Amino acid sequence: MVLWKTQWMDTLNQTRVTEFVFLGLVDNWVLKILFFMAFSATYVLTLWGNILILVTIVLTERLHIPMYFFLSNLSFIDICHSSVTVPKMLEGLLLERKTISFDNCIAQLFFLHLFACAEIFLLTIMAYDRYVAICTPLHYSNAMNMRVCTLLVLALWLGGTIHSLVQTFLTIRLPYCGPNVIDSYFCDVPPVIKLACADTYLTGVLMVSNSGTISLTCFLALVTSYTVILVSLRKQSAEGRWKALSTCSAHFMVVVLFFGPCIFIYTRPDTSFPLDKVVSVFYTVVTPLLNPLIYSLRNEEVKIAMKHLRQRQVFFIKSCT
Repeated sequence: MVLWKTQWMDTLNQTRVTEFVFLGLVDNWVLKILFFMAFSATYVLTLWGNILILVTIVLTERLHIPMYFFLSNLSFIDICHSSVTVPKMLEGLLLERKTISFDNCIAQLFFLHLFACAEIFLLTIMAYDRYVAICTPLHYSNAMNMRVCTLLVLALWLGGTIHSLVQTFLTIRLPYCGPNVIDSYFCDVPPVIKLACADTYLTGVLMVSNSGTISLTCFLALVTSYTVILVSLRKQSAEGRWKALSTCSAHFMVVVLFFGPCIFIYTRPDTSFPLDKVVSVFYTVVTPLLNPLIYSLRNEEVKIAMKHLRQRQVFFIKSCT
């Protein structure tokens, strides 16, 4: 124990880097302005859409069922997930020198993996929820009661926290005493550990065994779930088959856009490509906007609930004037 503490203190003493510098997405100022406007609009729409869905589900009693309980959690995660990286990216598009302190970099890395992993687990749970609802509807009320749903959500946050702590520990245990330029627009394990003054191959392998395994395993579970659902649709009516097929295809598109970049980045140890930061845009910027559009705003029940809330708001305003 004493030897471990000594080694830990030696590692901390070797850490002389106090800040990192981001290279960002692009160098051209015209592209920077265009990206700033596009990503600013995307971020505002992401916040507005997810907050609207969250408020609608919370205030509408008939939406207090498992599917919408998971959707409200997805909206909350998307708000947090996009807020971890997008504001810093927008700031970087306007600044010539894009810096972040070592402590803030580690904090960003921690929360990035916390919300990303929580979303991975939640999307997997939501696919299971749809599987039970479509394939075994008679057992749905017992299999997915609110107690079970609450325990599943608590489990996904616990799993996300453990995963994030592991990733953070793998990063901060390394000494950083030389280069401090990160070829990205946010702090993540692969680009950060490249700057360590030590052999990072083992760390890369451990990262793959953690992040890579989680991403790939959950993606395969999702593919299996949707495949079983599609096969079971042969027993449904034409209308039910079309409705389920439309829902599953839209959901699967979001899954591919989110899991694809994660698998691409986190399943190869000690290897990075210039394309990585472009691919990262999909799961840090694009997917949090697509989730409310595809999972909720296409849903008739959610749109009706929003309309009723709007009518209640108008009535309240008129009664106060």
